[in-house]
Amino acid sequence: MPLPKLRLPVIQAPLFLLSGPEMVIASCRAGIVGSFPSPNARTEDILEHWLIEITTALKGNTEAAPWAINLVMHRSNPRRHADLELAIKYKAPLVITALGSPKEAVEAVHSYGGVIYADVNTVDFARRAADTGVDGLALICAGAGGHTGQLSPFAFVDEVRQFFDGEIILSGAIGNGRAIRASEILGADYVYMGTRFIPSHECLAADAYKQMVVDASAGDIVTSDSVTGVKANWLRDSLVNAGYDIANMPAPGDINFLEAAGDVKRWRDIWAAGQAVAGITQQQSIASIVDQLEQEYLEVRGAEL
Repeated sequence: MPLPKLRLPVIQAPLFLLSGPEMVIASCRAGIVGSFPSPNARTEDILEHWLIEITTALKGNTEAAPWAINLVMHRSNPRRHADLELAIKYKAPLVITALGSPKEAVEAVHSYGGVIYADVNTVDFARRAADTGVDGLALICAGAGGHTGQLSPFAFVDEVRQFFDGEIILSGAIGNGRAIRASEILGADYVYMGTRFIPSHECLAADAYKQMVVDASAGDIVTSDSVTGVKANWLRDSLVNAGYDIANMPAPGDINFLEAAGDVKRWRDIWAAGQAVAGITQQQSIASIVDQLEQEYLEVRGAEL
């Protein structure tokens, strides 16, 4: 069940604490899928207000791309069922599950004609998610910002295509139009782009966070499971500023989504980013980012003719 035709095969990745209604609406209006993690709305009431804002802003806009909600299905997230009910109520065109099995959501999303994908970062998780009947898999590869994978996209896409013929989103250090096209050649249908949109005007990130992304290079990205209990990519300077010793990171704790999501102050100081940071040179609007990506993408497509 493919998505409607997009200006570019790009999904603005759901960014923890960074994606809100303004980012989603701007992305959809620019012709790419806009998405956000449901826990970014601190309460269920706020989440419903966000969904009303998004659906109202995009209603009747036939040029806009569809929007997506990212549901965290890990058992430590007590809101997962309530958030799913709101996704159903507002008929989210695309539901993307993360950090848990999509099984509880598949039938419900399909019941109103929605499309459901699952984030996976190993082949084993991909097999299990595929067996639930999802329409697509988001393959989180090495180099992705935030919670990351360890596999090369070359190996990951190839192996998943041996048992799954649904839609594939590719994620991991995809920062420009050339990388979008390369992902298609590898066999992906769409790409996640998260880090590229952190320095956008519509992003909820603090200005210091946005500028740190602009100033960073790949060597400034640190992979660690010390912060959340799951391997993730972080900006080195933010870890240092938060008091971490990069050479002696603490042992990982248990995964506790509720505790992590509720500690807002903690996340104001520790900032995630992917390895494609070096190609980001300024803060700009989502519309201008998509214009630039399209130009880069079309230049590659033109060179292929």
